[in-house]
Amino acid sequence: MITVEGPFLAAIIARLPEPKINLAAHGVAFAFALLVEAPVIMIMSASTALVENRSSFQRLRAFTYGLNAAVTLAMVLLLVPPVFRFVSHAIITLPDEVARLSYWALWILLPWPAAIGYRRFYQGILIREGHTRLVAYGTVLRLSTMSTTGIVLFATLAPPGTFVAAAALSAAVCAEAVASRWMARSSVRRLLGTGGEGLQEPGRSLSFRRIVDFYYPLALTSLIALAVQPMLTFFMGRAPSPLESLAVFPVVVALSFVFRAAGLSFQEVAIALMGKQFERVRELGRFALWLGLAASTGLGVVALTPVADFWFETLSGLEPDLARFAILPTILLVPIPFFAVLGAFQRGILVVAHVTRPITVATVLEVIGIAIVFPVLGWKLGMIGVTAASVAFLVGRLLSFGYLIAPCLRVLRSAAQSSLVVPSRPESS
Repeated sequence: MITVEGPFLAAIIARLPEPKINLAAHGVAFAFALLVEAPVIMIMSASTALVENRSSFQRLRAFTYGLNAAVTLAMVLLLVPPVFRFVSHAIITLPDEVARLSYWALWILLPWPAAIGYRRFYQGILIREGHTRLVAYGTVLRLSTMSTTGIVLFATLAPPGTFVAAAALSAAVCAEAVASRWMARSSVRRLLGTGGEGLQEPGRSLSFRRIVDFYYPLALTSLIALAVQPMLTFFMGRAPSPLESLAVFPVVVALSFVFRAAGLSFQEVAIALMGKQFERVRELGRFALWLGLAASTGLGVVALTPVADFWFETLSGLEPDLARFAILPTILLVPIPFFAVLGAFQRGILVVAHVTRPITVATVLEVIGIAIVFPVLGWKLGMIGVTAASVAFLVGRLLSFGYLIAPCLRVLRSAAQSSLVVPSRPESS
């Protein structure tokens, strides 16, 4: 359901004045917001995997609140005018109007990172408790708030489209954060009523050191992964057709995200259902395979048929020349949903085993692949920026997926061997 946000907001922006500039500015502002938000993204996985009792709940909650404060401060520092001017003009070389709109949109998005971290902490608890339906209810509220805010601003004030999108997103995530805490109230009461050790292994109480050791590879992974969109924004600003590429890129990403979203959800599903000894890994693996194939098939149906014209021109409201820019990059991204689901399955295996460092290495390889492929295609060979971005993104994802195969197999082999060890029965005295 969250995947509705991108296409909906792009459609509103496209129907307000100066759509090309505002779509570009929205893409830039959203890319920065994602980058600042990155350290809190994996809080849901941490909450699902680690919160077992009162002590672990309180310590991970304190860790989450501190992380929320840190990312909000980072966003404020980015918005210091000399800092933002350096980033937007000296590094990314944005057009002046795009930079101006992005700057004020980021102020509107200031609550975004902390609200994301807060609600993902409580959503992880809901997932661990098996209350996934409540997570969906929160998403319904988020979408309702987002669409209502967007439509009201569109119909009454008609501000720049970038500001409409930013206000709708901020209002939506704040509403979902409040709702997530309220829906988790019974689970929180139960956790606060448990003892300090609860279900955890002896000697494995959740210290802050253990939280940091577990979490920082995940946080670094999401930071590196979400740096991809700002990095590609920077690259496209220096490649052929920069304004068109910046305008089309968020629309293409939003469409692919509709089908990639299954992978984002599947990681938490795998963590919750895998079993500590990986009892259900085969069933989850088969499900991931078919889900990934279905997701890529769905994107292929849109990208390779006349549905693409309907999506980009009628629903998204792009002008025909911009819609033509969007079709080839979308076709190139067709395999991405498949690898998104399978990659989530791989990460789920490693998180259950508390082996999170390979996830970071895989993400670094993905970013390095993108950082190498795009300049070659876009700067050296003159490929249109948004098309080069799609090719680079696909190559990077293949590198990440390929690297994680070996660590996952090692974890599963180790679990299989340990399950074969049957403790001997002690002799009676």
